[in-house]
Amino acid sequence: MTNIREVLALNLKKHRQARGWSQAKLAEKVGASTQYIGMLEIKGKFPSSEMIQKLAVALCIDPTELFFKEIAPEAAIKNSQKAALEDVYELLCRLISEKIHDLEKET
Repeated sequence: MTNIREVLALNLKKHRQARGWSQAKLAEKVGASTQYIGMLEIKGKFPSSEMIQKLAVALCIDPTELFFKEIAPEAAIKNSQKAALEDVYELLCRLISEKIHDLEKET
């Protein structure tokens, strides 16, 4: 029988790494400490239902995906692509905002 903490820890780490995120980046996204994310990934802690939801939202997955025994490679690739697009979008928004700010200063 598989231990649910083991499955969660493995899947959390796989989804995080598929997005190319550090533990610190995930921690920032969910409002937790890097140490807490580390403890989840080594089975030292088990998250509340609220934290499971926050983790799933941050990773753009259904919360149940944290509890599947294995992550399908297609899902990891899809999540990685989605994360890359979100990062590009955030960067573009920031650049556009900065450019607007600069233009407003000039006028």
